[in-house]
Amino acid sequence: MSLPEASVATAPTLDVRNLCTSFYTRAGVLPAVRDVSLRVQPGRVLGLVGESGSGKSVTGFSILGLVDAPGRISGGQVLFKGRDLTGLSPAQLRDLQGNRIAMIFQDPMMTLNPVLRVDTQMIEAVRAHRPLSKREAREHAGRTLALMGIPSPEERLSAYPHQLSGGMRQRVAIAIAMLHSPDLIIADEPTTALDVTIQAQILSEVQKLVREHGTSLIWITHDLSVVAGLADDVAVMYAGRIVEQGSVADVLDRPQHPYTQGLIDSLPSRNRRGERLRQIPGMAPDLLSMPIGCAFAPRCSRASARCAEEPQMREVAPGQTVRCFYPGAADAM
Repeated sequence: MSLPEASVATAPTLDVRNLCTSFYTRAGVLPAVRDVSLRVQPGRVLGLVGESGSGKSVTGFSILGLVDAPGRISGGQVLFKGRDLTGLSPAQLRDLQGNRIAMIFQDPMMTLNPVLRVDTQMIEAVRAHRPLSKREAREHAGRTLALMGIPSPEERLSAYPHQLSGGMRQRVAIAIAMLHSPDLIIADEPTTALDVTIQAQILSEVQKLVREHGTSLIWITHDLSVVAGLADDVAVMYAGRIVEQGSVADVLDRPQHPYTQGLIDSLPSRNRRGERLRQIPGMAPDLLSMPIGCAFAPRCSRASARCAEEPQMREVAPGQTVRCFYPGAADAM
């Protein structure tokens, strides 16, 4: 049965439902992603933020089916345009990877082969999914480099990766991800190692491409300033779970979870000149020995005996959800 026209127009590109990914180690089962649910609409950017070890990158790899042993998806669904990716064979996944779904890694050399010229790599990527001649594939590669704002694309095509600067290599990696105008791109902190000027240029170009092509983008980062300028929506992760989710304006202007508030307060721009930087006390928990109840409770100034229970996600404002018994301002208890 076909969906009504209005439903088709608003259907999410990606709908992740209760995703769980665990690593089965000799020391025990490590629950890296726990009951994660999120949606990304066409033409929108979702920022996935949190400290190192919070499960952001594993979530991205899980969506793409790139989790290697001893890790595996242990529950939930990953619906890409209504199709559950967790039930696909490796061959079916390969048809989508790099074609309809693409990933941009933090290190562009995870995308680029150091011993092959850029044109060789891009031509292979094009012809893996489209029946084009080498000449046609090379022309398409050159157009895509130009689309990414890369000057002298013909010169870049003839270069080896080591002959390019770090920023240029990352632009080429992003261009490879854009070769087939994918419906979904997952970007895992691709601008972290770049200087702020190059970072700003790449973010501007990516945002423009997303808007023009209707691509859905998940931008994984620990940098809230990047999320504020790039994303439409944001999901905050802690210890493998999403603890707060909503529009960027709602979550960053009116954070409800104490962890989100702590991340915002720890930004240097939030501190007066000469004052000590504020920080979240304590350390993220060991996923092999999680605390009972709320994982953030040992670091939280709002925690009470009730936090020995596991809080569930609940809506605190239209479109804004939080996993906390005491959302809002600290004095709201």
